[in-house]
Amino acid sequence: MLRQSVVFARLRQGDEVFGLLNSVPSPLLCEMIAAAGYHFAILDMEHLLRSGDELMHCLRACESAGLAPWLRVPEADEKLIGRALDAGVEAIVLPRVESAAEVERAIAAACFPPRGRRGISGGRVTGFGALALPDYIALANGEPRIVPMIESAAGLAALPEILALPGVAMVLEGALDLALDLQLGPEPTHPQVWQALQSMAAACAAAGVPFCANPRTPEQIRHWRDQGIKSFLAGEDRGLLLNALKSRLNSFQSLTEV
Repeated sequence: MLRQSVVFARLRQGDEVFGLLNSVPSPLLCEMIAAAGYHFAILDMEHLLRSGDELMHCLRACESAGLAPWLRVPEADEKLIGRALDAGVEAIVLPRVESAAEVERAIAAACFPPRGRRGISGGRVTGFGALALPDYIALANGEPRIVPMIESAAGLAALPEILALPGVAMVLEGALDLALDLQLGPEPTHPQVWQALQSMAAACAAAGVPFCANPRTPEQIRHWRDQGIKSFLAGEDRGLLLNALKSRLNSFQSLTEV
């Protein structure tokens, strides 16, 4: 049943929140992410093919473990956003946003009239009728649920207009794609990218919208904390798992070679 977001409640209280991009489709892994202490997981559909059943199992695993399930959709697809929120997704992450119009479409898809154009259904987010529809509409419309990702020069240019829209819950940086778009190659720590991230964070602060950093180095983590940033994406589970497995193997191999 739909409830107020624990993630955004923590941010309002001044507490930090930590999330992870989920690129390994597994309900068990979602439970492990929760057990590790993360607050939200972004289930990826931009770069990953996921079936409806698998996605629902991951949603249930997140909910049962106390992990907020967010979903990164391929684009501002009105029908997909509506179905995802009906299924119980807490927030919608929009990749490669390059205009306020894209975000406006997503907000309209996420909100019921008069704020938006979302169609209503009973189902699991109302507790199959346990939550009265007027209360459900008020709760759904009362909390922003759209998280744009800024990953290009066009997205940076559109950011002031995007931040002016009611209904933007958070802005997430995408340093790697931004570096590629700026013709810098796969260099997310390039000084030009770092400067762009600083301007992004400053614009969010001025607009009162949380900025979610995806730090690549310990120095970046310290910098963002010194700047008062409270929202962090701690990377992608696929890469973290691979690195952990390689490190474990290397530790055995180094002992064997001695």
